[in-house]
Amino acid sequence: MSRPLVVLGVTGGIAAYKSADLIRRLKDQEFDVQVVATKSALKFVGETTFAALSGNPVISDIWDQSHNVEHVQLAKKADAIVVAPATADFLAHLVYGFANDALLATLLVAKCPVVLAPAMHTEMWENSATRENVATLRRRGFLVLEPAVGQLTGADQGVGRLPETNEIARVVKQVVNRNSTNLPNDLSGLNVLISAGGTREALDPIRFIGNRASGKQGVALALTALSRGAKVTLVAANLNVSVPAGVEFVAANTAAEMLEQMKLRAGSADIVIMNAAVADYFIPNPETAKIKKTSDNLTIELSKTADILSLLSASKPVKQYLVGFAAETTDSDDELVSLAKNKLQSKKADLIVGNRVSSTLGINSDENQVIMVSKDEAISLAKSDKLVLADAIWDFIVKDMTKVGQVRKSPVEPDLA
Repeated sequence: MSRPLVVLGVTGGIAAYKSADLIRRLKDQEFDVQVVATKSALKFVGETTFAALSGNPVISDIWDQSHNVEHVQLAKKADAIVVAPATADFLAHLVYGFANDALLATLLVAKCPVVLAPAMHTEMWENSATRENVATLRRRGFLVLEPAVGQLTGADQGVGRLPETNEIARVVKQVVNRNSTNLPNDLSGLNVLISAGGTREALDPIRFIGNRASGKQGVALALTALSRGAKVTLVAANLNVSVPAGVEFVAANTAAEMLEQMKLRAGSADIVIMNAAVADYFIPNPETAKIKKTSDNLTIELSKTADILSLLSASKPVKQYLVGFAAETTDSDDELVSLAKNKLQSKKADLIVGNRVSSTLGINSDENQVIMVSKDEAISLAKSDKLVLADAIWDFIVKDMTKVGQVRKSPVEPDLA
């Protein structure tokens, strides 16, 4: 049985050297890889390197194999195309439909999913021309990943770094799996905000009150939303799992920080999911020095943290879809549904995902078991991998949003064509 074919487009940016590693990462995901490199890309990495790693000759000249119309044949065979790095110049050419090299010509013919991984200097990424080009490409159905933040060329640091290659490959895998079953990009054009992980509240400079949340379910929701076409922002506390490539990441370690970051971004989101395990209590005045073990007992006064879900609900736009999670230790489905319904009503959310947790399930586990409770129904999902459950949750959200007329284009991605 033949393996799915991923076309790897490489353009002329300094991050082209990482494309060699991306070939290996894609092959680890059981893909065949065909490299299509621009002439500029081959000034950074030699053709021999790409050919040896991929096991296929590199396509770099639109005139090669012209009798076979190679770019057309390749576009028809590809299960996905990923361009990494995608330079600002390349994005501009793609927006205007240029086909003056093999890569652009292939993309102009392609009907398969296309993932673009931009990499450039911060000033180029933040330039209004680039931002408009990215918005246009997203509106046309391209999956444009958010660049990472970190070391650029020379001493420069900032946003614009190519995401980690293993994370790019993970996104491509999700996209190909979804496309192989002919499922649509039903979150395309929507802005999604997700919280994840477990907050920590300081006792003293080295100790904290926290929980066992790993952030795996929130990250799974972010990855699956990305593969379905959404622009995703992840506000996360103390993750035990890596952030998917292309997701905008915002750190929020405490309940107060998470409230601040979620409120700052929620107004422009089409869908908000509060998946984070936020501490219920915090220490208003933590000790400035380490607490010594001087007595047999220690009394600590705690105060309630803010109810983030309720605050987001109170200020949410009319057509925003708001989701909360309810982590419960009950073994009874009926009780879990009842608890989720109570939370749905008290928080005025559109959906509550009742999350059964124990020492081996839900919290800090690869599997989860949930019941989705909305105004009209309660749907139980069998214990499963968190990535599988994430897609099932999105299936419900998309269906429910359509039913209540809440689907809209994100205010963050205006029509700029």
